[in-house]
Amino acid sequence: MTGRVIMHLDINSFFASVEQAANPELQGKPVVVTGSQQRTVILTASYEARKYGVKTGMMLHEARRLCPDVIMVPADNRKYTHTSAEIMRMMLDYTPLVEVFSIDEAFMDLTNSLSIFGSAENVAYLLKSRIRHRFDITCSVGIAPNKLLAKLASEMKKPDGLTTITPGDVSRVLENMPIKELCGIGRKMERHLNLLGINTCGQLGRFPVDILKRKFGVVGERLHYMGLGVDESPVVPAEDADEVKSVGHSMTLREDITTRADILRFLLQLSEMVGRRARRYGVAGKTIHLSIRYADFTTFGKQETLSRPVNQSEDIYRGAIQILDSIELEQPVRLLGVRLTNLSYRQDQLPLFEEERRKAFMVHAMDNVNDRFGDFTVTFGSLLAGEEKKGSFVISPAWRPDGIRNVTVR
Repeated sequence: MTGRVIMHLDINSFFASVEQAANPELQGKPVVVTGSQQRTVILTASYEARKYGVKTGMMLHEARRLCPDVIMVPADNRKYTHTSAEIMRMMLDYTPLVEVFSIDEAFMDLTNSLSIFGSAENVAYLLKSRIRHRFDITCSVGIAPNKLLAKLASEMKKPDGLTTITPGDVSRVLENMPIKELCGIGRKMERHLNLLGINTCGQLGRFPVDILKRKFGVVGERLHYMGLGVDESPVVPAEDADEVKSVGHSMTLREDITTRADILRFLLQLSEMVGRRARRYGVAGKTIHLSIRYADFTTFGKQETLSRPVNQSEDIYRGAIQILDSIELEQPVRLLGVRLTNLSYRQDQLPLFEEERRKAFMVHAMDNVNDRFGDFTVTFGSLLAGEEKKGSFVISPAWRPDGIRNVTVR
């Protein structure tokens, strides 16, 4: 293989595999991981459950209809983030060029590591063996000349697979490959391409690029190259990634809520989670977004821009309340989200006035305690209600082991 050598590692059925490894009684059985005891979509289904047609994103009652014996396990996000971070650290033993794609996926640029390890396949076998020995879980690996093809290759043999696509294999592999298999082509784009008579990657690569550009703009040229298996995007380590544009968190509630008191309590909790992350990484934002999803899954959002950047939870909460008070709720609320944008990086200075200084010292002390002993060890009194009042803490797909995207979850 000449040129770049890129590897994509995908941990198989990650959340479910971690739960099965932690509890031997779950091994070999149909398991689904959900965000809460009462209701939520399925985050991950074990391969035993997938045999019955159970899929990620499916509602729990649908899964039970397909597989009456399915075992539901509430998500343990601390366990998943710890396992993911440890695996990502293992990957750094083979190359410094590791790009975390999601909590259970990462790319590695092995081009300059082959003189040490011999081949990308050797690295794959070493990593797979170490992960299985340490965590008793499996992963599928794809090796190819670029990220697009490496991710495609990792999907070709699951679970516990290893697939290599060499430059000479590209045209053969892509000729009859459905376009939906390419990362970046979702259902909507697939429908648009199907209407043009494009169903396979081979057809996409041969389709006149000028028509694609007229139809899809600058994306059209990118689609053309995807059909040819061309992708020049580099593997970008976390320290070289673009600055984050927003800090946010959302939660699906265990039951629909209607009262202002319940809504405010969850908004305060979300504001504290967003504020903690913003303060941890020295950012503040001028614009606060509030997202609401109704019981019928209708989702909308509204934003408020402040006169100055903020990162204290109280200020974020106050802005979220102002937005809430400008909305006339039409249905019970199923999901709430708070996001801080229009960010600036800054070093916080000691406030001029005594009252503001006391508040800053208090927030700093709370953050120190929560950093040491876990989120919400010290918190606002109104957040001390029982477990039945909590939301569904589903880990964000943007989670990263390092940096501002590293959302500490509960």
